[in-house]
Amino acid sequence: MERLTSVNGAFPARVLAARLHSEGLDPELRGAIDSPYLLTVGEMARVDVYVPADQLEDARYVMLVDEVDAACEGDTLLRERRAPAWLLRVVLAMVILGTVAPILRLLTRW
Repeated sequence: MERLTSVNGAFPARVLAARLHSEGLDPELRGAIDSPYLLTVGEMARVDVYVPADQLEDARYVMLVDEVDAACEGDTLLRERRAPAWLLRVVLAMVILGTVAPILRLLTRW
């Protein structure tokens, strides 16, 4: 068995192991996987992910593909979540009117 990577916490380790297993690899988790302390930071939370030596390159390739997909997906989500320009203008106009209107109202009373 060769160490592929280390992650912090049992949940990310199990997600990574499930992803590798779905690709036909045989991962093994070692470390704080069933720790009663449930730490998610630092050395006490480290979980090492091991794969057989003959599957190491395939596992690295799977991790690389996942990182590239996550990076591309992040760009797409940012572009999709961007508000249209007209909506920003309407909100800005409402904020300006909401602050200027009370001031004008006070000035007209004097």
